Amino acid sequence: MNEKIVFKYYTDPGHGWFAVKRNVLEKYVDLKKISHYSYMRGGTVYLEGDCDCGLLFKALDALGVEWGFVEKHTDKSHPIRSYSRFAV
Repeated sequence: MNEKIVFKYYTDPGHGWFAVKRNVLEKYVDLKKISHYSYMRGGTVYLEGDCDCGLLFKALDALGVEWGFVEKHTDKSHPIRSYSRFAV
């Protein structure tokens, strides 16, 4: 039985980000392709929800890896916006 990867999808009124452990992300995606619209804090990358997350999801789909997400919404500006911009 294959394990399903479940991501947390953080949203605020203006945008959304998928939380992914950096070591998981680098297994599936060329990190140089991740834009500066994504953020990072500690060992977690917060992939912006319009384009960057698509790189990961396309790679998972191509390998037959099952995935899903759980949304965590706030009506205020999300603290993720204050994290460091993603850097390789």
